[in-house]
Amino acid sequence: MNPARRALLAGPLALLLPEARAGAQLEEPLADAVRTALAAAVGDAAPPRPRFEAVEDRLAYLRWLGAASEKLKRRKAEHHVRIEFLETLSYESRRAGLETALVLGLVQVESGFRKYAISSAGARGYMQVMPFWARLIGDGDPHRLFHMQTNLRFGCVILRHYLERERGDLFMALGRYNGSRGRAEYPNMVFAARRAWDIKA
Repeated sequence: MNPARRALLAGPLALLLPEARAGAQLEEPLADAVRTALAAAVGDAAPPRPRFEAVEDRLAYLRWLGAASEKLKRRKAEHHVRIEFLETLSYESRRAGLETALVLGLVQVESGFRKYAISSAGARGYMQVMPFWARLIGDGDPHRLFHMQTNLRFGCVILRHYLERERGDLFMALGRYNGSRGRAEYPNMVFAARRAWDIKA
């Protein structure tokens, strides 16, 4: 098929599945114990509604949610979609022991907050998770990586795994996440985006 015809046929699909500018996590062998732990980490139930011990903590969370929702408005127009996304991302990042602003920065760089983004390497969704992860630690269905909570959970669990492999070195963990370990461009973009999402409640 000639390139012009291929581009014409790909046009509608490209609109439905916008390409992301992410790199690609590399498939590496996992020890059985690591695979089991990661599979358990992605297999838990849906996030509960947040609970707070103190009224001040609840108010701080609500202030953060309002400010983050306002900031995200130009990328996600519908209020309930923004709130669901931010509540889920907040839960999944905290569950994995990650800074919420960092995960928001990573999503901004990886997919531009596009749920159905696909990279040239085949990474999928908000956090650009490679399909092999669905086989290694999921149920084997890579299409589920377009489900919001599934994608955010996988992405956060994978980043936590890389952070542990890099002994807490976030720069190297981010590079490994992007498939560009040791190069500065990607981690620096995520760090810059994280600063923009560091909203004081």
